[in-house]
Order: sequence, then C-alpha cells, then structure tokens
Amino acid sequence: MLSVLRDRTYRLLFTAQVIALVGTGLATVALGLLAYDIAGADAGSVLGTALGIKMAAYVLIAPVVGAVADRLPRRALLVGADLIRAGVALTLPFVDHVWQVYILVFALQSASAAFTPTFQAVIPEVLPAERDYTHALSLSRLAYDLESLFSPALAAGLLTLISYNLLFTGTVLGFLASAALVVSAVLPKPVAAPRTGSAYATAGTRLFFAIPRLRALLALNLAVAAAGATVTVNTVVYVRDHLGRSAADVPLALGAYGTGSMAVALLLPRLLDRVTDRAVMLRGALLLTAVHVALGALTAASSGGWRWPALLAAWAAFGAACSMVLTPAGRLVRRSAPAEERTSVFAAQFSLSHSFWLLTYPLAGWLGATAGLQSAVITLGAIAFAAALLAVRLWPSHDPDHRSGAGSGPLRTAHPEPTRAR
Repeated sequence: MLSVLRDRTYRLLFTAQVIALVGTGLATVALGLLAYDIAGADAGSVLGTALGIKMAAYVLIAPVVGAVADRLPRRALLVGADLIRAGVALTLPFVDHVWQVYILVFALQSASAAFTPTFQAVIPEVLPAERDYTHALSLSRLAYDLESLFSPALAAGLLTLISYNLLFTGTVLGFLASAALVVSAVLPKPVAAPRTGSAYATAGTRLFFAIPRLRALLALNLAVAAAGATVTVNTVVYVRDHLGRSAADVPLALGAYGTGSMAVALLLPRLLDRVTDRAVMLRGALLLTAVHVALGALTAASSGGWRWPALLAAWAAFGAACSMVLTPAGRLVRRSAPAEERTSVFAAQFSLSHSFWLLTYPLAGWLGATAGLQSAVITLGAIAFAAALLAVRLWPSHDPDHRSGAGSGPLRTAHPEPTRAR
C-alpha cells in the first residue's frame, strides 16, 4: 500500500491532504467550544445549524465546481481554495455573534467543496494503474480515521497550554502548508470529460434508485448520518453541560469515536474475506440503534461517576458501528456500476449521503436545544432504527453479487465527516 508514496506527485498531494485534515480537526474542536462560549447551553443548536450550512455547501457547491473544474487551472483552483480556507480560519477567533459564525462556515465549506472534487479528480490521473489507485483510496480512508483519533488528542494536549481560540491558528497553518505542497507538485493536465459533472451526478442517482443494494446503501447512509450527528453536534453539550466536565474533555470524547472507527477499519479487511458485505453493514446499522438506546439511559441519569466512561464507550461504539457501514460501501458502489458509470455513481454517493447529514445535523442541534438531549437521542435513534430496517428490506439476502469476493475486488473509500468535514 505504501508503495504508491514513491510517486512524488501523489506523495505531495497525500501529505497536503493529511496536514489539511489535522488542521480541520483542530477547527472542529475549536468551533464547538466557540459555539459554547457564544450560546452556552444552546451551543448544540448553533453547532447543528453551522454543520447544516456545511452540508448545504457540499451538496450545492460541489456539483457546480465539478462541472467547470476541468476548464480551470487545477493548481490555481486548489491553492485558491486552501488560501480562502486559511483566511476564514484566521477570522473565526474574533467573531462574537452567531450569524458571523454561519457566514464564515459557509465560506469555509464552499472552498472545501471546490477543493475536494478537484483533488479527487487528480488522484486517478496521477496513479492511473487501478491497483495503485485502490491503494490510494485505502490510504485516504486511513488518513480520515487517523485524523479522527489524532486531531482530538492533539487538541486535548494543546488545550492544557493555550486557549481554544489558538487552535484556529493550527488550522490556518494546515491550509497554508497544504497550499505550499500543491504548488510544489506537478499536476497532470485534465482529461477532457465527455459529460459535465452534473450529468455524471444525474446518471449516478438513477442507478442508486434502480439497484436494490444501492437503495439499501441510501438507507444505511441515513442511519450513519443520524448517529454521526448525535456525536458531532452534541458532544460539547454532553461533556460541558450534562456532565459538567472541562473543555479539555471534549476532544477526548471525539477521540473515543475515532478510536472505535479506526479499530473496526483495521479489522474489517480480514473479516470481509469470510463474511459478506451485507452481513457486516446491516449489523453495523442495527448496532447504531442499540447504542442510541444505551445513550438514552445515560442521558436520563443525572449523577454518577460512571457516566463519563459510559459516554466514552458509547462514542467508541458509535465509531465502530459507523465504520462497519462505511468501510465496505465503496466496494458496493464499485460492484454495482459499470466502468463507464462508476464516476457518476461515486459522485451520487457523495452528494446523496451529504444530503442526509444536511437533515440530521440541524435536527440534532435544534432538538437538543429546544426539547432536551433526551428528545434528540430518541428521535435520532428512531431514525437510525427505521433506516436500518428499511435497508434490511431493500437489500435482498439472495443478492448474487453481495459476497466480498464478487465483482472487481476490494475497494475502500473515505466518508463526509465523522464525523466531520474534512
């Protein structure tokens, strides 16, 4: 897998991705603490709306950029997006009103929506061999899992020395370093596409609704979005308000989620040699419901030293269950699409999955702030359960191509955000 790093261009681009991800992870922790400072117990509502704005930017801006990216200089587009993101991150520590947070988050994520599809389009041209490209996708997934674990731990360490506002400085440095690495890379010229990005997305969407296992994947994406929103939006409220713990414990809770996700991602390749994708993914979705039930019991408890380790265990279980669903998803998409439609189906997976996060992020925040954390847990748990049952119904057990050995072989792809947007 690491052999692809011998290619200088890919090595520079991958390093740029990793550094930008670490910076984004620091910003995720800092943004939650900023929301708490501005809105107090209503921080979940503020953060939920901000993350909903992020998803809207992904869903709306990415297809537009994808349609015109091949007509623009790639290096200029990537570097420009990084510089915009650095500028926004530099401004965030100085805001003191909720509406300012919303505007800056939209600007930041619009730049990310321009960067991500352009970056993804470059990699298969840098590594044209299918085996090398598959290894690059695996490294990308590993980078996201490591970021989920490393960034919160780094933030926890830094918060013992500095205020959370200075975490945004790490984000700025990450984006600037990413821009510098992109400038130093020699990028291939774009290949003329026979159709625009919007045409690809439309074709892929049709296939998603035509193939049973892909319809099931849509339901599974909704279950993951419900659980991910619970973690991403309300972690700061659980830690700071419900448990009364310090700001330094927020990244520890997020790190527990990353630990669970990474542990499963490392174990699944061997497991999928013996167990079907369907069995792993559906069990992961049902596990999300069980964790919501356990979280409901924890939320109902008003005291007890056991609640902090129980929250860490619940967050780790959420991460593990989400990884059970998401890690095999790329194999499913690749197996279901003919070669000439594969790009459009992956684009549809990106867009449609982010649409669910656009729903669950603000729902988690608004319910937590207006009706209480227990109502948010019950509602999002019910959504996860309904989505899991729908996936079981939509994905036939006799699906001839659902075994891990079928089709084109193993392929793993990265998610929307962890538990957060990268």
